[in-house]
Amino acid sequence: MADFEEALDAVGLRLRALRRDRGTTLVQLSAATGISVSTLSRLESGNRRPTLEQLLPLAKAHGVTLDELVSAPPTGDPRLHLRPIRCQGGMTVLPLTRRPGGIQSYKFVLSATARPKQPAPQTHEGYEWLYVLNGHLRLVLGEHDLVLAPGEVAEFDTHIPHWFGAAGTESVEFLSLFGKQGERAHIRARPRKSAGS
Repeated sequence: MADFEEALDAVGLRLRALRRDRGTTLVQLSAATGISVSTLSRLESGNRRPTLEQLLPLAKAHGVTLDELVSAPPTGDPRLHLRPIRCQGGMTVLPLTRRPGGIQSYKFVLSATARPKQPAPQTHEGYEWLYVLNGHLRLVLGEHDLVLAPGEVAEFDTHIPHWFGAAGTESVEFLSLFGKQGERAHIRARPRKSAGS
């Protein structure tokens, strides 16, 4: 129970750090979560403990998991210790593979304010596949400016200038498979021929 109390007491500091890292004001966060500015201020200062009803929209607005927000102990397979990587601009990347070489997989979480709205396409060696889990992902790929919805996929050579960010006011979660140049990940399913064919 003491650990639970300590975790709740520390949430305010994490909330303030997340908001400042993303350059978000209390007014903007209030608009994104539906939580009043005064309540957000009290939560960040530690004068009020958050409820689950407050933590869920805050985690979504900041583009982090609820576990990250409350600093929950690690769960799942104890042999795997996948740690999120905080990137410039507030983007969070969770490596899903640990072996060197071959195709690498990552989960990206972008808050709506995680990256600048002005695309700055870049190129590098490799090949990438993106699969959108939640939210809408804006992908600038060469001369194309696309918005991918949940369940949609993009596949491209990373020599093509590319950039991605949140397309709207909600956070975006997507999976990325990244391979070396010339590597392809294709799944082909063909029906079996019946004995009479």
